Amino acid sequence: MIGLFHVPWFDASPFNGYVYPNETILPWSGLIVVYPYITGLVAGAFIASSFYHVFGMRQFRPVARFALLTAFSFMVFVPVPLLLHLGNPERAFEAMITPHWSSAFAAFSFAASFYVIILMLEIWFAFRVDAVALGKKSRGFWKMFYGVLTLGSDDVSENALYYDHRWARGLAIIGIPSATLLHGYVGFVFGSLKSREWWSTDLQPLIFLLSAVVSGVALLIFLYIVASWLRRTPVDEACLRGLARALLWFLVLVVAIEGLEYLTMFYRSQEGITAIKELIRGPILVPFSIQWAFSLLALILLASVVVFRPNGPDLVPVALVAAVLVLIEVFAMRWNVVIGGQELSKTMRGVLSYSPPLLGRDGIATLVLILGAPFVFLSILVWVFPPWEPAPRRETKPAPGRLAPVLSVESDN
Repeated sequence: MIGLFHVPWFDASPFNGYVYPNETILPWSGLIVVYPYITGLVAGAFIASSFYHVFGMRQFRPVARFALLTAFSFMVFVPVPLLLHLGNPERAFEAMITPHWSSAFAAFSFAASFYVIILMLEIWFAFRVDAVALGKKSRGFWKMFYGVLTLGSDDVSENALYYDHRWARGLAIIGIPSATLLHGYVGFVFGSLKSREWWSTDLQPLIFLLSAVVSGVALLIFLYIVASWLRRTPVDEACLRGLARALLWFLVLVVAIEGLEYLTMFYRSQEGITAIKELIRGPILVPFSIQWAFSLLALILLASVVVFRPNGPDLVPVALVAAVLVLIEVFAMRWNVVIGGQELSKTMRGVLSYSPPLLGRDGIATLVLILGAPFVFLSILVWVFPPWEPAPRRETKPAPGRLAPVLSVESDN
C-alpha cells in the first residue's frame, strides 16, 4: 500500500492499522499537555479569587489574596513548556514583533501579556498596605525593597484604603473575561482543527474553560489545607466548605458536558468511530479510565460535604482527597485530548501508541520539574507577601458633603 504503513493487529509495534508515515512521531509531546494544564490552573485560581473580590462572597476572604499569588506564580511558568518545545526560545518574540493575526497562538501572546498586567496591578493594590507595614518594620535591603514596591507612598488613610479596594475590584472584573480568554483560546485551538476527529468539536472551548475553573479551585483547596498544616493553624471551615461546594457544581457541569460529547459522538456513529473505540480501548485506556473514575469519586466525596456537612476533623481530609483526585483527573483529561488526538490516525483506520521518555526535553523528569517550579516560586511569594492576615476592609457610604468615600477599618471577627 503506497504511502501507508499497514501493521497487523497482532503485531507488537506501536502502530496499529493504517497509519501515514509522517504520523510515526507525535509533534506535540507532554510539554503541550503541561501547557494547557498550567494555563487552566492560572485561570481557575484567578476566578476563585474573584468570588470574594468581585462577587463579595465573604466566606472566600481567607484565600482571596492567596489565590492571586497562586495565579501569578503559575502564570510565570506558563510560557516555559512552549519555549522548551520550540527548541529555539528566541523565536518566541517573532509572534509579538511580526504578529500573524490568523494564528491563535500569536493573538494569545498579546492576550496573555494583558492578563499578566491586570494580575500584577490587582496584586499590587491588594498588598500595598501590607508592603507599607512591612517596609516600616524592615531594615536595609528589605526596607528599600518594600519602599520600591509601594512607589514611595505610605498613605494608608481611610480614603486611600477605599480606593485600593475599588481599584482591586475593578481590575478583578476586567480580569475575569481576560482569564476566560486565557484558557478558552486553548480549547479553541484544538476544537478548530478539522483534521482531527477527536478534537474537532464546538464543545472543546467550553470543556477546557470549565475544567480550568475546576482545576484552579481544586488547587486552591489543596494549597490552603497544606499551608494551614505547615503554619499549624486551623482552616476556616466556612471557606473550605464554600470552595468544596463551588468545586462540586463546576465539576458536575464538566462531567455532564463531557458525557454529552461522548454520547453524541457514539450515538451518531460518526466517521472513524471504530478507530475512536480502538483508541479508548487501547492507547488511552489508563488515562481515560483515570479521568472518569476520579471524576466520579470526587463527585461522591464533594456531594458528601454538601449533604452531610462534616466539621473540621472530617471535612479537611475529604476535601483534600477530592481536590487531589480532581487535579489528577484534569491532567488525565489534558493528556487524553492532546496525546489521544494525535494517536488517532488521520486515515481514521488506525491508532498509534505514545510513551514519554524518562529524560530529555520531552521527558517525564522535565514535566515534573515544570509542574513543581510554580510551587517553589509560590512559597517564596508567600514568604515575602504573607497573604494570611489581610488588612480588614469594609466599605461604608460616604458621609454627606464628602468628595471621597470613607473606609471603616474593622475586624471581621
